[in-house]
Amino acid sequence: MMAMKKFMKNKKFATVFPIAVALFFGAMFLMIPKAHGFMSSADYMIQFGNINMTSGTKTGGPYKITDTVGQTAPGRYGTTGYLVRAGFQYIYTIGTFSFSLSNYRIDFGLLSTNTFATATTGVTVSAKGAGGYIVTAYENAPLTKLGTAATIPNTTCNSGSCTYGTVGVWTDATKNGFGYTLSGNDIPAAFVDTTYFKPFADFSQNQPGQVIMSNAASGKNRYAVVTYKISVSGSQAAGDYENHIVYIATPGY
Repeated sequence: MMAMKKFMKNKKFATVFPIAVALFFGAMFLMIPKAHGFMSSADYMIQFGNINMTSGTKTGGPYKITDTVGQTAPGRYGTTGYLVRAGFQYIYTIGTFSFSLSNYRIDFGLLSTNTFATATTGVTVSAKGAGGYIVTAYENAPLTKLGTAATIPNTTCNSGSCTYGTVGVWTDATKNGFGYTLSGNDIPAAFVDTTYFKPFADFSQNQPGQVIMSNAASGKNRYAVVTYKISVSGSQAAGDYENHIVYIATPGY
């Protein structure tokens, strides 16, 4: 029984909880003159201030055109701080924005001393019609033992030089800590390959979230993989360690 108790005390577990947050900025205003109002029945409802003679997509041979005929003053108009796109064809500039993570719980399980354990989360972003996007990430705090103040330190990589804002090579498992690397679409160029890591920005230390994906252009199903890696020393207190990783996706317009 004493041997079993000693074995249980030496178990170290670590779990991170990725959290996805999508931010949408902007406003849309639709002004309809009272004189027009809207018409409706059991089969239809018209809410706009005019009815076009024709609009939509026309094709012929190798050609395709979208048009609006009969609307008052269709076109694109702008002044400082404002932009109006009037006409049916501008519906095609209204795109969708989506953001998802492949999993919301990363469990490293039982950790062995001075041995790497890894796990991954897939990040998918679609910013069709938007002016690009940006995804940032940070941790709420270091991995912390439940009910105590004990923590698993964030990695400083092999040479001790990597920070939440700077990557470094991390291949030595005796350099203990917790960090991540990136692969896939639209990731920062500093992640040359999957030997380059950095720690997550620590929200509890007022460190700003760092970009993990970004693109100035619209795109569909842009995909990147976040690989988490952890190594603990023999002196690390046994127990369950947890934290939360927050991912924030913001479209550009």
